[in-house]
Amino acid sequence: MGSSNSVDLKDFFGALALTLWASQLSAKQDCAIDRVLIKGDFGEARFSIELADDPVERGQGLMHRDSMARSAGMLFIFERPQPVAFWMKNTLIPLDMIFTDKTGRILHIHENAIPHDLTPISGGGGVFAVLEINGGLSAIYGFEVGDALQHPSLSEGSPVILCKE
Repeated sequence: MGSSNSVDLKDFFGALALTLWASQLSAKQDCAIDRVLIKGDFGEARFSIELADDPVERGQGLMHRDSMARSAGMLFIFERPQPVAFWMKNTLIPLDMIFTDKTGRILHIHENAIPHDLTPISGGGGVFAVLEINGGLSAIYGFEVGDALQHPSLSEGSPVILCKE
């Protein structure tokens, strides 16, 4: 019986190591400039993204687009954490805006921003990145404040989800 237990423990720890390795490999594979991964109690969601990391790209954003694939989005990156506000001028589709700090922690979620609305949508202070996705997806997936976003631009310091390329 002793040998049976040692085999069971060996199998258990082997499976545990394989699971941890696969999880780390998955996170590493998801770490690309054109993708984001969001993790929370709901599980995981991945989006193919366009990056807006300079003033011209951030100013244009998703204006004048009449559609966007369900698994697509745009990630706005700022030079430093700061208070930011967005509007929907010339934006034709409803959007969810997910505001994060420099570690990738979600600070605020604004759901279903109204096309063409000029009302400022504030993410609060300390915002380093904003992910825009199709309106309503945050609720469908179950994203919550405190969930984590992974992207290479959030890999300095102490990211919530480590991103190694």
